Amino acid sequence: MKEAKIYTQEELRFLELLAREFPTVQAAGTEIINLQAIMNLPKACEHFISDVHGEHEAFRHILNSCSGVVRERIDALFGNSVSTPDRDQLATLIYYPKDKLKLILPTLQDPEEWYRITLRRLVELARAVSSRYSRSKVRKALPPEYAYIIEELLHTHSEEVDKHDYFEKIIATVIEIDQAEGLIQALAGLIKRMAVDHLHLVGDIFDRGPRADVILDDLMNYHSVDVQWGNHDILWMGAASGSRTLVATVLSNSIHYNNLEVVERGYGISLRPLSVFANEVYKDCDVSCFTVKLAGEEAEACSEKDKLLSARMHKAITVILFKLEGQKILRHPEYGMEDRLLLDKIDYERRQITIGDTTWPLADVDFPTVDPADPYTLTPEEDSVIRQLTESFLHSEKLQAHVRFLFSKGSFYKIYNGNLIFHGCVPMTPEGELLSFRLGGKERRGRSLFDYADKSARKAYYLKPGSPEKEAGMDFLWFLWAGRNSPLFGKDRMTTFERRLIRDEAAWAEPKNAYYRLYQEKSVCEMLLAEFGLSGPHCHIINGHVPVKAGKGESPIKGGGKLIVIDGGFCKAYQATSGIAGYTLIFNSHSYRMVAHQPFAGREKALRENFDITSTPEVFERLESRMKIRDSDIGRELKAQADELKKLLQAFRDGAVKEDHRR
Repeated sequence: MKEAKIYTQEELRFLELLAREFPTVQAAGTEIINLQAIMNLPKACEHFISDVHGEHEAFRHILNSCSGVVRERIDALFGNSVSTPDRDQLATLIYYPKDKLKLILPTLQDPEEWYRITLRRLVELARAVSSRYSRSKVRKALPPEYAYIIEELLHTHSEEVDKHDYFEKIIATVIEIDQAEGLIQALAGLIKRMAVDHLHLVGDIFDRGPRADVILDDLMNYHSVDVQWGNHDILWMGAASGSRTLVATVLSNSIHYNNLEVVERGYGISLRPLSVFANEVYKDCDVSCFTVKLAGEEAEACSEKDKLLSARMHKAITVILFKLEGQKILRHPEYGMEDRLLLDKIDYERRQITIGDTTWPLADVDFPTVDPADPYTLTPEEDSVIRQLTESFLHSEKLQAHVRFLFSKGSFYKIYNGNLIFHGCVPMTPEGELLSFRLGGKERRGRSLFDYADKSARKAYYLKPGSPEKEAGMDFLWFLWAGRNSPLFGKDRMTTFERRLIRDEAAWAEPKNAYYRLYQEKSVCEMLLAEFGLSGPHCHIINGHVPVKAGKGESPIKGGGKLIVIDGGFCKAYQATSGIAGYTLIFNSHSYRMVAHQPFAGREKALRENFDITSTPEVFERLESRMKIRDSDIGRELKAQADELKKLLQAFRDGAVKEDHRR
């Protein structure tokens, strides 16, 4: 007879806590069976998106279409039985159910017949996309008000003789009591929910496009998501933390690209202190170097008075920015950026500046707030303006909610199902070694650098205002944004000064870190994966940040298939560079698939003309056998849970833990 196990006090405490949830042998055994069954289901679909840059309409369409997965399933099910126009309409209905119903219903001669046909198709599609999941998971995803009806429809096949009348009667009753629209919307939501199990947003939600706040609202409502912070995200996170330098950067960028809708309308931040200051101090100044980028209808709609005010505001906040950046560089010699102290290098008489070994003519030296003898000190008026603006960022409830979400669901990098996911780069030397930074009194490189960056970002936001640790954290966020070879910026220098004040574009060069050359080599990518504890044939680095020049033949697949660049190219300004609207990535139980997208024509065109983004999927790596949940990170967690429950079963049988049949 097998002797009873001797348990430590720590083991008993844990098992007794576990027994509160599973109080009997039967309860524990049932859960083990359930976990083992789940582990044998196929791994669900992961969706990777990057660099959406405020383009909320294109982002929402990609999210709703699941990068073409929804349309693919529609064509697979109905390609031989439903016309292309009807499949187009069905896809748009799933993407935008509420708005599309408003357009369709007034055009129908027989709404009841359309409801019957549409509901049958939606049920069939929902059944197909949910087949890889357990009933329990599908049940949890159902909207409560339609949960019973949808569950019955999913598990009742109309072609079964005994169930045909039952199925049809449910549909008929739904239509009869005017619940068809609600059920259509619920089924559309379920289809999208089941088509993709988890979303990875690989950085750069903010800047360039009009409404990053709308994208974050969508992400906060998404069923399962993680975010890897991009340089533009860190910029806004730092501004929301109270960094005056990053507030100035956000506003300088937003004014320059005429992208103030998200600042003023999205986050309710008033720019009146800046506009009043700029109109007073810069009213007689040359602001020609600070004209705002306007195109098309924007340029026609903007009056000369508004253009002049915008240029004054742009110059005023940019000068404040140059001063604040200089203060950071002086405070942190460990950043190694003394050569970026430029305000003190201006030769006002000759209207020129010497940077390194080169002297450049300056297009503008009219800076009424800059004291050549003390160029990095703010005037009292500048100090007041930036303090007021920073307070507005700190007190924007919506911005603060979004940034808290980015901290709760985000991180500097993520390791997930064998993939290393981060936005920018692992800084490297030209010789292929990990580049070292002396930060916090220690040398940091590779993974230790990433871990330090993650912790520092959280300190910048969460620590007590005014504390040295918080101030140091906010300074480091600026380094991540613009620092030499930072893992989010990945360049030798950010030439904002040169771009605004020097006409010669040769001065604008921003050399990239060696990473962006070396990642073409498979051995380098494998070395970087090993640095983060990863190895194997299906492990990859997944990046955003740098647009892929697909129009010039560049491939998003680097390093012999070990590194994938998925800069989404959502931002219209980057599409001339990329030649397309970028890439997204799908990783399901069978394969990795890159999806190349053409530019989005707009939500209204999609709704009225059933216009979809033209997406071209390409499988670039197939798995040897279908990946099961047991092979995934979630599977390893489930196995650990099952092992713990097996220990509880043994403890019940040994009498070390007592069953409680009252529960």
